[in-house]
Amino acid sequence: MTPSPARAVMLTEDLRSALDRAVNQVNTLVLGKPREVRLAFVALLSDGHLLIEDLPGLGKTTLAHALAATLGLDFQRVQFTSDLLPADVVGVSVFDPQARNFEFHPGPVFTQVLLADEINRAPPRTQSALLEAMAEHQVTVDGTTHRLPSPFFVIATQNPVDLSGTYPLPDSQLDRFLLRLSLGYPGDVAERDLLAGVDRRQLIARTRAELDQAQVLALRESAASVHASDTLIQYVQALLARSRKHPGVRVGLSPRAGLALLRAARAHALLLGRQHVLPEDVQALFASVAAHRLVADADGGSDEALAKSILHAVPVD
Repeated sequence: MTPSPARAVMLTEDLRSALDRAVNQVNTLVLGKPREVRLAFVALLSDGHLLIEDLPGLGKTTLAHALAATLGLDFQRVQFTSDLLPADVVGVSVFDPQARNFEFHPGPVFTQVLLADEINRAPPRTQSALLEAMAEHQVTVDGTTHRLPSPFFVIATQNPVDLSGTYPLPDSQLDRFLLRLSLGYPGDVAERDLLAGVDRRQLIARTRAELDQAQVLALRESAASVHASDTLIQYVQALLARSRKHPGVRVGLSPRAGLALLRAARAHALLLGRQHVLPEDVQALFASVAAHRLVADADGGSDEALAKSILHAVPVD
């Protein structure tokens, strides 16, 4: 599994330093969650989108704001509610009587980092307004297609579906998120530091951007060029095949899920300073990439447990 010099786009020392500073800065704002912060950067560098699912008050929105402040990109936040309309997200065409034509007024989706806060409090019709934007980086309104800025990165938070006032995300919507992660409760030391320290909102307000648009795009290019050997690709394909016949799974992983896993593994390797993917990269990401894409039988158990079971069932050759 050696890197391919012909494909590799090596990071410059300055770009590597900027990436390290960005990761470290988010870790100072979101205490005690280095793995989750690393996964968030994996989603960014993979040109994917991030879904953060957890109980209220555990730092989902703090992580999203910390990322946005650190990236130095245009940022918009949409609070999803039961009365939110698709036009409130993508925009609307308004008739101009003087010009005698319709003028498009862009919605908050026309940004580089979009925080869709509590996305599952909006009905499915409004949730689906993001589908084209997340998949194609464009929106179509009244038959006219409008391109979104580049990069375009959606960070969505959602509460567990058993809480009141929530709607489950459609499978097609879930599939547009490269990664799903949960933060969980902080450890004792991190929680004490959090309680004794400065309010996170004040810290984020004073945060300086460590990356800019050009650097984010360069990092994505470098991540996409990280080498994955034929043996590594065969391992990913074996995981996909196992998911389709694994006990407790009704619908397994699609080829698109496999492509997402490879993109994420390349970004993970880059974050760890390598220009080639190892099976350990795939294993570190598999549950976060696969669990929300699996459909379990009625008695199949949790999607997270199924993903881990599939991973353990496939040996590394």
